[in-house]
Amino acid sequence: SLDGAYWTVGRSHALTERSWANCLCFGVHAPDGDQVGFARLLTDYTFRAHLGDVFVREDRRGLGLGKALIETLLAHPELATVWHWTLTTADAHGLYAQYGFRSPASDSKLMALDRTPDFMREAGSQDRR
Repeated sequence: SLDGAYWTVGRSHALTERSWANCLCFGVHAPDGDQVGFARLLTDYTFRAHLGDVFVREDRRGLGLGKALIETLLAHPELATVWHWTLTTADAHGLYAQYGFRSPASDSKLMALDRTPDFMREAGSQDRR
């Protein structure tokens, strides 16, 4: 189970599954079939890919599973022509740096828009005007 991943907070299970259905997903499973890791890739399979929702269960961290997961997705044959990779992480910058990911320069062309859907806003919050 991936319960406890910081990116699941505030998301319903149905919405999480919907996001997975529209992405290329990778899983890590223990010999008994229990899921212990996951990564989700939003991609056009040609030029761009955005990595998110990467997770290794806490009791399985430190075993190289995160590295194996990143290496597997970077080597995936359907992604061979993808040249622009981005990712979002709250806590694993060192891991991704080992594979060439870096924070954008201060003069980066990268821009972002985060819009919190109504259903995720705090109950009782005031309208923003």
